[in-house]
Formats: sequence, C-alpha cells, structure tokens
Amino acid sequence: MKNEKRELIDKDGLRVDGRKKDELRPIKIMVGVLSNADGSAYIEQGKNKIIAAVYGPREVHPRHLALPDRAILRCRYHMAPFSVEERKSPAPSRRELELSKVIREALEPTVFLEQYPRTAIDLFIEVLQADGGTRCAGITIGSLALADAGIPMRDLVVACAAGKVDGQIVLDLNDIEDKEGEADVPVAMMPNLNLITLLQMDGLLTPEEFEEALNLSIEGCRRIYALQKKALKEKYISIREEVET
Repeated sequence: MKNEKRELIDKDGLRVDGRKKDELRPIKIMVGVLSNADGSAYIEQGKNKIIAAVYGPREVHPRHLALPDRAILRCRYHMAPFSVEERKSPAPSRRELELSKVIREALEPTVFLEQYPRTAIDLFIEVLQADGGTRCAGITIGSLALADAGIPMRDLVVACAAGKVDGQIVLDLNDIEDKEGEADVPVAMMPNLNLITLLQMDGLLTPEEFEEALNLSIEGCRRIYALQKKALKEKYISIREEVET
C-alpha cells in the first residue's frame, strides 16, 4: 500500500510547525560575526543556520577576467556535508552552482559595481543547517554581508518565499512544506526602491493564486527587511559604545 499523504495544515489552520498561514519562522540575524572577513552576517530562520562572508573589492585573478568599467560580483553558495539529514558530498552540486548564479543575479542590481573597475567582490554563503528556503535566507544575509563590508549599495536586498500547501497559500515554507507542497514562489526585492530582483516559481498555480503568493512574499520581505536594518544598527551601535567607553 502507498503511504497516505500527510496533512500539512490542520483543521484549525495551523501548519506542521504550529504557524499560521501568513506567519514567518522565528528569525535571528547577526552582523559582523567573522573578524577575518571584510563583511559577514549570520541568520537562523526556523532550523536554517547560514553564514555569509564578503572579501573585497580586491584584485581579480586571473587578471584577464577583470572588467575595465566595473567590478565582478562572484558568489559561491555551498551546503556543508552535515547540513542535511543524509550526508551530502562536499563537492559543488549542480543545484549549488545554479543557486550561486541565482543569488548573484539577485544581488547585482543593488551594488554600485561601476565604482570599483578591474576588481572582484567575493561572496561566500555556507549553509550549516538546512530547513527549506536556503536561497532566500542566503540572499538576505548576503546583502547584509555586503553592507557590513562597506560596499556602496542602492538598498538592502531581502528575500522570502510563499507557496501552496494543501491547496492554501502560505508564507515562508519550511523543508517539509517545500518538498511536499504543490508550489513555491521565491521573491527577492529592494523594499525602499520597490524593485524586485528575483522572481521564480516552482509548481503550478492559477493566476489568482500566483498573485496572492507574490503579494504574501513581498509582505514577508518587508517584515524581514525591518530585521535586517535592526541587525545592522545593533552592530554599529555596539561599536560606538565600545569606542566611547
């Protein structure tokens, strides 16, 4: 007999982790966690634990890759072998290479790359523990790490996903909902400029469901954006207090 599909939303409208449909997972963000990096940030979103580090702007190697009119933003997204239940190979997978490209393209529009010609800015995102939505969390802290490195930016980029689970549109899917749900819509945006830098969809949605998921994702982005700004302020307030004492 085939296993019956588990119920992901109960009769009270609560999800498998007890959240309501429009509720984010608990989020903790820290900035400046690595002293050896030019900029860094760390996030816990649900059971996700992800760290990001930025190095640069610095000289490009090999030199023929340098661009005469702007910097190159390079991104490496990687999942640690112990980040998932079944140990993964430490070698980069096709998915990791794809997400590295997706994250880079989501962040590029915010960076004033033209201010640093013939240089490279390297962003490393390491997933220490994965629980669904790692690309969105990676974009969120990748942006913070760039800001912490002092890279001039038009705005912070923040990302969040909504999706369809048990026929209902929900916010910030966890691992079970991501794997067993019907669709998800990751969105990255610059909230102050009201510009979307990433919009993807996996699964099937009606036009009405897509619009509902998109609006819910944007609302989630705006909530996380407030946490981003708070984390940045807390770091520099603490530095100011240390200097004054």
